[in-house]
Amino acid sequence: MEVSRDPRYLTGSVWVVCFWSLLYYITEFYKDPYRRSRIKDLTSTFTGALSGSIIIFFALILDDFVQDYRDYYQSFLVYFGLHFIGTALGRTLITSFAAYRIKNRIIGFPTLIVGSNEKAVELYQELRTQKKSPGFQFVGFVSVNNNVRFLMEQDLEHLGEYPELNTLIPKHGIEEVIIAVETKEHDKLERILNELRAHEQLRIHVIPDTYDILSGQVRLQSYGAPLVEIEQELMSVGQRLAKRIFDLLFALLAMVVLSPLMLLCALMVRISSPGPIFYLQERIGLNGRLFRIIKFRSMIANAEANGPQLSSENDSRITGWGRLMRKYRLDELPQIFNVLAGDMSVVGPRPERAYYIERIKESAPHFVHLQKVRPGITSWGMVKFGYAENVEEMVQRVKYDIIYIENMNFLNDLKVLIYTVLIVLQGRGK
Repeated sequence: MEVSRDPRYLTGSVWVVCFWSLLYYITEFYKDPYRRSRIKDLTSTFTGALSGSIIIFFALILDDFVQDYRDYYQSFLVYFGLHFIGTALGRTLITSFAAYRIKNRIIGFPTLIVGSNEKAVELYQELRTQKKSPGFQFVGFVSVNNNVRFLMEQDLEHLGEYPELNTLIPKHGIEEVIIAVETKEHDKLERILNELRAHEQLRIHVIPDTYDILSGQVRLQSYGAPLVEIEQELMSVGQRLAKRIFDLLFALLAMVVLSPLMLLCALMVRISSPGPIFYLQERIGLNGRLFRIIKFRSMIANAEANGPQLSSENDSRITGWGRLMRKYRLDELPQIFNVLAGDMSVVGPRPERAYYIERIKESAPHFVHLQKVRPGITSWGMVKFGYAENVEEMVQRVKYDIIYIENMNFLNDLKVLIYTVLIVLQGRGK
């Protein structure tokens, strides 16, 4: 009783609860309880409980006085065992209850089928007649080609055509979409996916072909019909947090280490030509948000008095010092402040102006996927392609940045940074 009244005990208890809550939030333990597999849930609970218990042990238990070192092992095993058993039992009850309600069609997820003919009808009938429901509650279907008659009309309501998806999804509260297009309609797939990927919380499924099955993309699921789920989230909460922490630490270190070089650049910009030291320009960032990118001015003042213009290698608007800065990409250094402000990341697709984004999207509508992540000071596109001198080159660079965001991880960020340093040291910038 005396221990429970100790203020240190109460303070420690609050911190421990906050620690476990934060750990489970970062590892997405609380995410989507209705769609979690019980086996996967048990595995993630074990991993989380073990890693958290180790941290608690070293932070709070290891410095306790004991007469026998074996008491440490006993303390750890008791703490871990009680935490894991209590947490796993609670989670298993929750997921089992959710699974029971889903399988017995008590609850489900509003689902839309994209497709209107043989494949869509066959898939719908297969899913609808399953003894245990996979959780799809079909709201209707969307057609791909504007046929006179749709086979799906016999079973579901025709809600519209696929270009209307952005309006239909929020209107009907759609949570799941199944793409069941015919072979002759595959040319529309990219446009359909571009429409759907604007909705980050949406779960997208497609009917796999033989290649998908052989390549292992079809996972063992509770669905009776094989479906491939298209991953919408590029990074988990933990990965996003780790990337942001790395950005902040890198930017702070760079600001300290490179401050003499930045002061020299600022002085040379002032001496080399009349006008401001910094050049501020509106760019489109994460989720289409507008921000102002900061650079050392490398062109004459009012270089775009006649409207937006991309620079070229022999651009007469570039100053002598500006040309040297561009060669070693020193003009990009002030973007460290954009990183600290949260507008940019160290590594990510380069941000573009709204004027050029509209022109890029005419040829590459999948450009919108790049806006799912923070733009970066450097990117895989900049490493592999470099600066673009026209819209066609900007479109070519997009494919490298798409590859990057589909494979985002810490090691690939380091790879891009290493390549960027080599380019800078060799003076291979434009």
